[in-house]
Amino acid sequence: MELGAQSGGMPKISLKKVSKLYHARQPVQALAGVDLDIPEGEFVALLGPSGCGKSTILRMLAGLHRPSEGSVVIRAASRAVTRASATAMVFQSYNVFPWKTIEDNVRFGLQMARVPAAEASERTARWLEKMGLSEFAKAYPAALSGGMLQRVSIARALAVDPEILLMDEPFAALDAQHRRIMQEELLQLWQENRRTVVFVTHSIEEAILLADQVVVMSARPGKVIGRFRVPFERPRSAAVRTDPGFARMEQDIWELLRLEVERAYARKADMMEAKA
Repeated sequence: MELGAQSGGMPKISLKKVSKLYHARQPVQALAGVDLDIPEGEFVALLGPSGCGKSTILRMLAGLHRPSEGSVVIRAASRAVTRASATAMVFQSYNVFPWKTIEDNVRFGLQMARVPAAEASERTARWLEKMGLSEFAKAYPAALSGGMLQRVSIARALAVDPEILLMDEPFAALDAQHRRIMQEELLQLWQENRRTVVFVTHSIEEAILLADQVVVMSARPGKVIGRFRVPFERPRSAAVRTDPGFARMEQDIWELLRLEVERAYARKADMMEAKA
């Protein structure tokens, strides 16, 4: 992954002809020729069947994986910004440390970045308050619900003030009620600072509610097959779900996505039959 300085008119993130081949017992082509530009300050949702390479793209942006072919470029605010400080990632599984208090979990990224202690304490306290976690600062993760733990994960990611926030199905493990609450909280939170977000989800409704742009990917090997500009103005509220245009857009995206989902399931069924 390349890291360059931000310049006028250039996208914040650029993927050019990106392919990824995993070498296992049987090689797996995860991505094939992905082209994607993301402007600074845009919230982009990636939709696609399971196994289409959505999470692979996030891991490339985070510097955890490298493309087999093509280029992945992040244009940071300045050349002084490192790849590690340019991005922060929120996972589905929370990834909190069970032996650390909630306060220490949120502070962890700041310590790794060697932020001065006084500033780290101020940022930690601010994000604990913003995420409704202040009263749990001295508690341990085992005492919190899944929804609260995901708040911890988001607070930890945002405390380091990344230019790009990468979110890999962050609400998938939550029940329907908590998922709805977290969607609405993230919507409000993002609209306060408008940082660049790349958000992986399987939910069309979630993608439309949160994103400026919905990118639809094909079944594996993943490639971009559609891009939808979400027409609802910012600031946006959860009430947008009742707009007739919301349902129409959801149906339009599903019509494109359905064939790819069916292809992915058919491939999985063939693989299971071959193993039987």
